[in-house]
Amino acid sequence: MKKLTRGLATAIVTMALAVPATLAGTASADQRTSGTTPAGRHASFAPPAPGARPADSAKDTKSVQLTLPRPTGRLAVGRDTLHLVDKHRKDPWVPTADRELMVSLYYPAKSGTGDPTTYMTAPEAKALLAATGEFSKLVTAQQLSATRTNAREDARPLRSGGPYPLVVLSPGYTMQRSTLTVLAEELASRGYVVAAVDHAYESGGSSFPGGRLLDCVSCGQTGSVQGMRRVSDGRAKDVSFLLDQLTGPKATKRLSSLIDRKRIGMAGHSIGGSGTAATMAADARVRAGVNMDGTFFSPIPDTGLSGRPFLMLGGDPALLPPDFEDTSWEDTWQRLDGWKRWLTVSKAGHFSFTDWPVLADQVDYQDPGAPLSGTRSQQITRSYVGAFFAQHLRGVPQPLFDGPSPANPEVVFHQGG
Repeated sequence: MKKLTRGLATAIVTMALAVPATLAGTASADQRTSGTTPAGRHASFAPPAPGARPADSAKDTKSVQLTLPRPTGRLAVGRDTLHLVDKHRKDPWVPTADRELMVSLYYPAKSGTGDPTTYMTAPEAKALLAATGEFSKLVTAQQLSATRTNAREDARPLRSGGPYPLVVLSPGYTMQRSTLTVLAEELASRGYVVAAVDHAYESGGSSFPGGRLLDCVSCGQTGSVQGMRRVSDGRAKDVSFLLDQLTGPKATKRLSSLIDRKRIGMAGHSIGGSGTAATMAADARVRAGVNMDGTFFSPIPDTGLSGRPFLMLGGDPALLPPDFEDTSWEDTWQRLDGWKRWLTVSKAGHFSFTDWPVLADQVDYQDPGAPLSGTRSQQITRSYVGAFFAQHLRGVPQPLFDGPSPANPEVVFHQGG
């Protein structure tokens, strides 16, 4: 039987997440037996396998106040929301429209300023829950939207200590930028400006100005590896445009003066990880990159990335079915020509690097395809991604990358990394 690559599985499953649960059921986590069905850790936040959560649980989960963990950094966090329109580029999925981005910009702020932020809009929450099967029975859209965050909207920026390195975050396919909020707030609390991006028509539902909820128009055009490469390559163009807006010679955004234009990094989950590599191949301004469990749909050049550092952080290979294979990581590893590490996390699934495990733990949502707890998932993600940017954007050596750590026994070093 032909083996299913990580890339094709990601494409199939993430598109399943963008449709109603009655259809997404075909991508359920128990369908992991062959290369003809959605498989592997990429199905880990699809509707759970039978028994993933006891049906007779007495806990009233819809009364739970969902809360994101507090950042570990010493700085307060502000957040601005930006709507950017590239009038020089048509949207690749809707050619009659200019390309649009929604950006949550997190930054070091003066403590006590600003207003509480929402996690996501109510329409976004409703759209996301429509694609998550059993989870939608445990959480309401209002509850998800009202998840308690740590950033403050329009807080006064902390200019002492700046300018700060910039880190761009790109979410997984069909997922909103809000699913990387824990990591965004963490980095901002450590002294970074963080731009989390929603790429138009590539999520299950993202709110744009004018009351528009843009759904996954691209999902009907990306049912192949070539189609997913279009997504990855397009994100590279999105990020270059974003950098022009935030750091270019005509940048006028309120927080542009906070950004150190010579210290820019990027990290992405799933297709956002592939987009990170594609961005670095096309734009020398991005000095360091992280791929969190994503297939490299856009191969990096044979000549590498001009010596720039790259971290590959993946889920547990032991959770993948025997016929599951993704050669893009091996291929990329050989081409990377700078500092590099290839790490995997035992018991972590595809979505373990996002906010979902943290939220799922709070309503007793148990996914057998990703048994690592939400607490450990985010501790590891924040520790290793944070250490990577500290070393490569701030120049602070990080012993965490010297080898296995007793404090993080789940993290496995591969390929001599």
